[in-house]
Amino acid sequence: MFLENLVRCITGSSSDGLGINRTGYHFQSPKNWINGPMYYNGIYHLFYQYNPNSAEWGDIVWAHSVSKDMVNWFHVDIALHPTDPFDIKGCWSGSTTILPGKGPVIFYTGGDSENRQVQNIAVPKDLSDPLLVEWKKLDQNPVISTPDGIKPDKFRDPSTGWLGEDGYWRVIIGSEKSRLGMALLFKSKDFLTWTQSENTFHSASTASDENGMWECVDFFLVALKGEAALDTSARGDNIKYVFKVSDQDTFSDFYTGGDYFLNNGEYYTPDNTVGDPYSPVTALRLDYGKFYASKTFFDEAKNRRILWAWVNEPDSNADAIERRWAGIQSIPRTLWLDKNEKQLLQWPVEELATLRTDEVGCTNEPLTTGRPLFEVQGITAAQADIEVTFRIPSLENAEVFDPSWVDAQQLCGEKGAVVQGGIGPFGLLTLASKELEEYTAVFFRVFKAQDKYVVLMGSGGDRSSLRGEGLNKPSYGAFVDVDLVDGEISLRCLIDHSVVESFGAGGKACITTRTYPTLAVGKQAHLFAFNYGSETVEIAKLNAWTMKTPEMNLSDGVTLLRAA
Repeated sequence: MFLENLVRCITGSSSDGLGINRTGYHFQSPKNWINGPMYYNGIYHLFYQYNPNSAEWGDIVWAHSVSKDMVNWFHVDIALHPTDPFDIKGCWSGSTTILPGKGPVIFYTGGDSENRQVQNIAVPKDLSDPLLVEWKKLDQNPVISTPDGIKPDKFRDPSTGWLGEDGYWRVIIGSEKSRLGMALLFKSKDFLTWTQSENTFHSASTASDENGMWECVDFFLVALKGEAALDTSARGDNIKYVFKVSDQDTFSDFYTGGDYFLNNGEYYTPDNTVGDPYSPVTALRLDYGKFYASKTFFDEAKNRRILWAWVNEPDSNADAIERRWAGIQSIPRTLWLDKNEKQLLQWPVEELATLRTDEVGCTNEPLTTGRPLFEVQGITAAQADIEVTFRIPSLENAEVFDPSWVDAQQLCGEKGAVVQGGIGPFGLLTLASKELEEYTAVFFRVFKAQDKYVVLMGSGGDRSSLRGEGLNKPSYGAFVDVDLVDGEISLRCLIDHSVVESFGAGGKACITTRTYPTLAVGKQAHLFAFNYGSETVEIAKLNAWTMKTPEMNLSDGVTLLRAA
């Protein structure tokens, strides 16, 4: 559980304060400051941290919204309030697990009366209720107390449980000791009485200023071949284990693929054991922008694994109070293993396409030094979905790659969207004002290394808003593991007023950017494809859509959903 991993929203019209930047089709709560998603009996459930009393952190409860498609959401009653000594200081993050024949269980971290982080369980009051509106806490709580040797404020976020062949359930919980982030393993026969494993399930390899508390740990399976998902309790060949951690110090979500060993203790070992696989510079990330405290779940209805994350704000609490809302959830993403078996691919859930309307498109449009911009017209550019494939006719004049360039984000800051190169920068200028005083660029640059081409993907930057003091406007960056043998690279962007979620090369690199345009708002927002490199780049194919606004946490949502 990340103590600030909350989406804060206060209901307000789009014309109130800074409401012009409120999102249209990303999940937001009805009001105030905003854990464990699941699919059960035909309904998707999203539990999220929420403060019902204020636009600032505190008084944390588990709010609850439900959906049949992960696009339209309906608010139901709060699932968990702080009411007992084991959670009186807050009902914080955790997970849901579905026990065969018994139904779902919430496993959550509570702040107890002595400011310790302890693990608690709640179950539905009425399993016959398809929306699972009411929940009850067990008398046995807390079922896991802070272990010896662990600081009382460094023990949180139980994972979804998985069942071993020996009949024991397992969960992992995030922790830290001596600046080493770690995941602790616990086992139980009945999901009530838990015993800690003698061995640490997994921990950071080195301690540094850039390594600390591991939060929101996640552990799941992916298939080595194909996109089909697996429940974490599954066993067999042709699978890979994925371990994910939200690192509190760097505010980033790292992951590794590896092996899960049951012999001589129970532990996880990543494939890449050279150096620190959770380094903020070289590690694999689920997203290279504002994307934290992520959580996956197995969607048995469509046999896929779904990833969600918290997307926080880049400005201050005072701004949030004035604006009367802050924070969103990312668009849910389907997740699977790339055919190279080294990294995960991500793509917005297919249901999102139901919001598409007013399609426009083009093919074979050149972007040259004499004509570097192509405006995408005919859609609402402030609330849009765009897919584009760029073609690079020649790679001969790509800039030489310096092997010391290991930090993609730093490189994007130095070679941003306006610094001319050979091949690029090229991409999209989203949420752009007509005269380009403001825009959030999403772009590629191609470099030539000794034996390959290196593709840099960037997003964000100072031009994203004319607002100055108090607004963080970094340039985010990632190296994209893509083969340019055919000279093409794809990009998809989900644009929603104050957020741009970008998927490079079919989801090999993802960057989420928060932005607060002052000119490029509503009907004044524009969308351009661009190329500021010296070499021509072509738009091989482009399709773009206005995105309709879905139902989002209506007060009468329960009635509407029951009738659907």
